[in-house]
Parts: sequence; C-alpha cells; structure tokens
Amino acid sequence: ASDYNLYGWVNNQTSHVKIHVEGIEKNINSFVKNITAKAPAISIIEDLVTYDSKFEAFKNFSIIKSIDSSNTITEISPDLAICDDCLEDIKSTGRRSLYAFTNCTNCGPRFSIIKELPYDRPKTTMKEFHMCPECLEEYESPIDRRFHAQPNSCSHCGPRYTMATSNEIITDIKLILTECSKIISSGGIVAIKGIGGFHLACDPFNSKAVTKLRNAKDRDGKPFAVMFDSVKSIYKYAEISEIEKKSLESVRAPIVILKLKKETSIFKNVTNNLNTLGCFLPYTPFHHMLMENIEIPAIVLTSGNISREPIEISNDSAVKRFSGFCDAVLTYNRDIQNRTDDSVIKIINGKERVFRRSRGWAPESIKIHTNIDGILAAGSELKTCFCIGKENKAILSQHIGDLKNIETLQFYKESLNRYKKLFRFDPTLIAHDLHPDYLTTSYFKNYSVPQIAIQHHHAHIASCMAENGVNDNVIGFSFDGTGLGDDGNIWGGEIFTCNFESYIRHYHFNYLPLPGGDKAVAEPWRMAISALYSTYNRDFLSMDIPFLKQIPREEVELLLDIIDKKINTPLTSSAGRLFDAVSAMLGLCLYSSFDAEAPMRLEAITENIQINNEYYPFKIDEEINMDSVFTSITEDIIKGSPVSFISTKFHNTIVEIICKSAETLRNKTGINKAALSGGVFMNGYLLEKTETKLIEMGFETLTHSKIPSNDGGLALGQLIIAARRRNHICV
Repeated sequence: ASDYNLYGWVNNQTSHVKIHVEGIEKNINSFVKNITAKAPAISIIEDLVTYDSKFEAFKNFSIIKSIDSSNTITEISPDLAICDDCLEDIKSTGRRSLYAFTNCTNCGPRFSIIKELPYDRPKTTMKEFHMCPECLEEYESPIDRRFHAQPNSCSHCGPRYTMATSNEIITDIKLILTECSKIISSGGIVAIKGIGGFHLACDPFNSKAVTKLRNAKDRDGKPFAVMFDSVKSIYKYAEISEIEKKSLESVRAPIVILKLKKETSIFKNVTNNLNTLGCFLPYTPFHHMLMENIEIPAIVLTSGNISREPIEISNDSAVKRFSGFCDAVLTYNRDIQNRTDDSVIKIINGKERVFRRSRGWAPESIKIHTNIDGILAAGSELKTCFCIGKENKAILSQHIGDLKNIETLQFYKESLNRYKKLFRFDPTLIAHDLHPDYLTTSYFKNYSVPQIAIQHHHAHIASCMAENGVNDNVIGFSFDGTGLGDDGNIWGGEIFTCNFESYIRHYHFNYLPLPGGDKAVAEPWRMAISALYSTYNRDFLSMDIPFLKQIPREEVELLLDIIDKKINTPLTSSAGRLFDAVSAMLGLCLYSSFDAEAPMRLEAITENIQINNEYYPFKIDEEINMDSVFTSITEDIIKGSPVSFISTKFHNTIVEIICKSAETLRNKTGINKAALSGGVFMNGYLLEKTETKLIEMGFETLTHSKIPSNDGGLALGQLIIAARRRNHICV
C-alpha cells in the first residue's frame, strides 16, 4: 500500500482477509494485481474479490484488530523454514546475532504454536513473551518485514535454549553450539528440541554412534534421515535432479528421498543397505548455526521418540526419557502446542509425491467441490491422519502414526480435540473404516452422532479422485497391504469402477492364505511359503529354492499345517503381500525389521526402467490368477537368473496387469479415467512405469501428489464418500 501511496486498512477475519484501500485508480489496480503476483511463496490465494466501497478519506494505511466473527475459517499456515533475510540477521551483530528463534512474516513457527483463531500473539504459545521496545517497533511498523509477525522476538525478550548434560546446565548459545558440535563429532547423541518436537542427532559417518542411536530408539532396521549443511554436500553422496533440489530448498523443507550414488557405501548403517537416503537441509536458525559450527557436513536427525510412539514435545518428559542414552538434552522455554514430524517426499515421474504429510504441509486444507461441512473422517489404523470438513474445505491432520499403542491413541485424541477447537468444529457425521476392530472405529462408538462405515479401498480411490478434482466415474486401482473387504476377507489388490457414491469390484488378485495373520506381515517368508504351496502343493519342498534353506524345516511344516487347518489364516488378495512373497523368495527379506521393508528391498534392486520390459505370464478372469507368475519366478530362481532381473520382471508384470485390465474395462464401460491409490504406489518404479504407460494408452491418469497414497491420505476419501452418501440420504 505504501509503494502505491494508498490509504486505508487491512484486517484478519476468521474466514478471510479484508482490505480497504483509497487512492488513484491506476495505483489501486496495480496494488490488486500485485496481491497475487508478489504473494509470499507459501501463501494460497483461493479467491480475490474486489468491489467499490465508500470513500472515507483515510490519512494512512493501518492494520486494524482481527475480527473473530463466525464459525467459518481462514487458513492456518504450516511452519516454515527460515528465510534468507533472517539467516543474515543471525550472522550479523546485534540482538539477533546467533539468536535461535529469529523469524519474520515470511518464515518461522505457525501451526506448532497456535492455540486458536484468529492467529494473533495472545492466542499462541508466544503469549508469555512480551516484546522489547525494539521488537514492538518492528511489529507495529507496516514497512518492516516483521510487521505483525506473531512469533517476533530477539535475544532480549524471546525464548532461549538450555543444554543439560550429566554434570552441568549451559545457557550461553555459543557454548551450547560448541558443546553440541563436540558431542556429536565425538560419537555422542544429543536430543534437540525443534519446531514440532524433539530430534535425536548423531554422526552418520560413525557406525557405532548410529548403532547406539538405533538401539536406544528400538528402531531395528528402519533407515534414518540425514540433515546436510548444503545441497553441495548432498551432491557428493546422492543423485539430485533440479526438481529434487527445488524441493530440498523450499520453504516446506521436507525430507527428500534421494538415490545414493553407486560408489557411496558410507551410509550403510544409516540406510540399512538400501540404495536411497532421506536427505534434508537446515530449516531452523539453530540447525543452521549447528551445521556451521560442526566439523562434519551432515548429522543424523531423527524424530525424538521411541519407535512407534509420537514425537516428544515436553521438556520434562524429554529430559527423563532421553537422558539415559543422550549425552545432552537441548530444550527451550516455549511450549509446542501442536506436534509435527518432518514431512517426507519423493520425486516420482517428475512430480513431488508426499509420503508423510506433517510439518510444512499441515494443516493446509484441500478444496472439495461438494458440501463436506460437519463430517469427521477417522482415518485408518496405520499411518493415521483424520480429516474434518468445514464448508467445502477438507482439513487433514498432521501425521499421527500407527494406532498400536496408548501413546499414539492419546496423540490422536489430543490432535482431534485441538482441531475441533481451532476450526470451531463439531461433527454431525462420522465416517470410519469398515473394520470393526480398528481403534479409529471403536473410539467413536460412544459418540452420539450418526456414523457410516466406508470400505477401505473405495476410500483410497475416492481420496485420489478428490485430490485431483474429479467427480465422475473412474477405473480405480487400489493396491495396498490390508483392508477389510465386503466378503470378510482381507482385500488389497482391487480393481474397481467407481465414483464417490458406489463401486463395482471387477478384478482382484487371487486369494492366498495369510498364515498367522499380522505375523505374516512381519515375516514375509510366510507369504512366500503360502504362494508356493498354493501353486505347487507340497512339491515345492523338494525344489532348489535357496531361501527355503534359511527357514527350519519344522517351521515350514508347522506353517503348512496351519494353512491346511485354517488356523488364524485369513484369505488375502493384497498386492502388498505379493511383493512380500517375491522379496522373500529372492532371499532379500525374510523377516521385516520395519514397515514395508520387503517391498522396498525388492524395488531397490530393479533395473533401469528403460532397459527391461519383460513380464511374467498371468491370467485375468474374475480373479487375476498369479499361479503362472510364481511358477515362472520359481523357474528363474532355480536356473540362477539375477535377482535384479526377476524383481524388474515382477514389477513389469504388475504394470502389465494394471494396463491390460484398464484397457478391458475401458472397452467395457467407456470410462477413460484411471486412478492409482494405495501404499503399493509409493513404489517409484511401479508408479512411474504404470503412469507413463497409461498416459501413452490415452488414459486420463490420476495419481497422488499433495497427500500420501498410503493410509495417510485415506481419511480424505472417507470424508467425501460420507458427504455424497449424506447428500443422497444414504447414511
């Protein structure tokens, strides 16, 4: 406004921002144009409405007090990476020199500190920190980039870090940085409070330190993420495309899964011998200062928790829990209101694909072209996120995790209650998974509002449709690990034609026994035995298949007995379990030490996507019969074909099954849209090859980008299906 000599005011309302400007018409038009053209990188302008207003002869331009007027909502910004200007501030002299909480209107904490709307300082965890005269002057000056920056502070008036070691408390930031760097460089572990929770840090080049951290977290074999000091340092170890570089350097600052260079073996203990590494750059002032002080170019920076539990946010709890294995615990004296993990993405087929949606994304809404107001979608049991509907906006929660323990359930309840308060939301309809034993189903049994059960795989396809703004019929491929089917079996390799209201199950992978239920997921060799038994009966026992030698014969016999007697052996059509079976057959993963390890190891050995287009024979009737696939794989194993060749050929087979069934259904129904959803499509080779081929075949191909294709995006599908059924009085 000052640039164009305009007078008037601006204010925050719960549903929008309102601006009144007066001045020369030409200047007003330029001002309006630049609202969009010069908007901050993270801003989202859904609509810009202008109209003539009464001239009031204002003498200046001011921000007037926020109006808390209704139950409608405005967007809440995610937490943002520190901007270049603030980086310069912490490197300069003055009251923000080495100040770990430096921020402005373009960066810093947002969602993690907000308690309720409108977003003003008294309604955040910055309420306790009263601005010094210099900060207040910045805050009140329209020409300052800290104008109404709610977390604005400096070393005179803001939060401060404290380091606790076994024998001293350190409050001087220079000493904290020196000591922290020294501990990590010498093989120690440090707990560091970040924007959305605590992290645990160690030296990724020190195998003993990594092993110590892995044991302390009870993390088994799951890879760690690594924070590098610069993109230049990452280039030494991993391949980076321009779009990957852009994602790394973005204000969202996610962990980006990159392919390691072939000659890189230094991170084997970090990645557990996988060929990818989760990399990210410093995104807080403290990260930048630490990476400048430390002698190594990277640190392991993993979520501060014990595996399968939520990330820690409490100072007192962190000191108690981490002091036993950490050499120091760094806390600060501002509360974290809303915990958020680091988000994870991967670039597949030139697009950014969100694998875990949390810091930097949550709680951004997704606009839906139907009335979803008042609907709460509970999500799934694994990789849980819930979703609430406000008017036509779907608001997904941050990543919560697997609802397998009381701590994660408590995080779920806490987050739901906070979303209800933040967004002034009271559910009038609850949508949950069809499975009666999921905690996301049972938790809401005592709620006195109507509830609707949504089939898991229909919800997957609906989430993909909703993200892509598609409302009509699609051919849907819902490939994942598990989900209760209408027939009582475990589905997971489903090919539908569907819309938001209904679905028809046309094809699915032939049912296989899942011996031991969930234990078969943890021990992929069980699915390999199940597939071989289904294909060969007991004849496979005499075949020269190397992995069989690694399983005691009595265990195999016991498993066959369990299958024969149908003891805890549900039937499954899961695509995910097929990947498990092949991974185990190739000897890549007989026992999973973390979720999806077997498919990840199978994908990791695939050949170049352009080289091998061979696939195994298969048969599609009502079921997709995989017997000939397993017969051919067994023959290839026995004759000594390279495991990379077999893995690639198996991936190509799944691609071919999708494309042939899509072509058949298009000819049968006339539907030309194909939607791919479910956790199996987090497989980069599979997704890229399938998407490319479907597009070449002339399909309008829908895939996930902004929300995860796994169960982290399921609640969006539940939400819109429930809305359509409510609108058609089908609840």
